[in-house]
Amino acid sequence: MSFFIENWILIAVAFTAGAMLVWPAVAAGGRAGTLNAAQAVQRMNHDKAVVVDVCEPGEFAAGHVKGAKNLPLGELEAKLPGVVKNKAMPIVMVCASGARANRAVAIARKLGYADAQSLSGGMGAWRAANLPVEKD
Repeated sequence: MSFFIENWILIAVAFTAGAMLVWPAVAAGGRAGTLNAAQAVQRMNHDKAVVVDVCEPGEFAAGHVKGAKNLPLGELEAKLPGVVKNKAMPIVMVCASGARANRAVAIARKLGYADAQSLSGGMGAWRAANLPVEKD
């Protein structure tokens, strides 16, 4: 017991270092399967991933990833099987900030699309990376 009392600072440092090592895994727990903009482009170009924008039609018209298909989050469960028939096809979910895209990934995986991922940061991250945006 005297070891712990005499070395409390070292124990606190060790605990803090361990927590800092584990934190990225804990923080990403709700966002598992996210891609940054460069990874999303790689998935689109090399793996022929389908880009599904889950924004509302007005947001989609204001600017979206070139070639993206618009399926608002509320309609995703009903319409995704008709738009992406091959459940093995990689899917990149996109929205304005990334929050709806994360929920869309959960819905897609529930439907059997195991290779669904979201664009971390959404269209904001896409624009920040100076990637092409299409407007309707």
